Amino acid sequence: MTNAISSQVPRLLSIAEVAWLLGVDNSRVCRAIRLGMVPVVRRRGRVLVPAHVLGHLAVGELSEVGPCTEPPAGACGRGGA
Repeated sequence: MTNAISSQVPRLLSIAEVAWLLGVDNSRVCRAIRLGMVPVVRRRGRVLVPAHVLGHLAVGELSEVGPCTEPPAGACGRGGA
């Protein structure tokens, strides 16, 4: 039964999914990625967060990261990277 459940859980999450699950804005997740607090995987031009990272992240950590209003080119998958 555990194998059936674990096979349905996505292993990589989008920035929007991570933000929703943690209850923070997308900009906070993007900034945490830029600061190196959240590891990412790039697949087909997308920036994805491994699901196992969520277990190690505390919402308090991301709430300390202020929102960014203008991310630089290439941050969070925008622009060329």
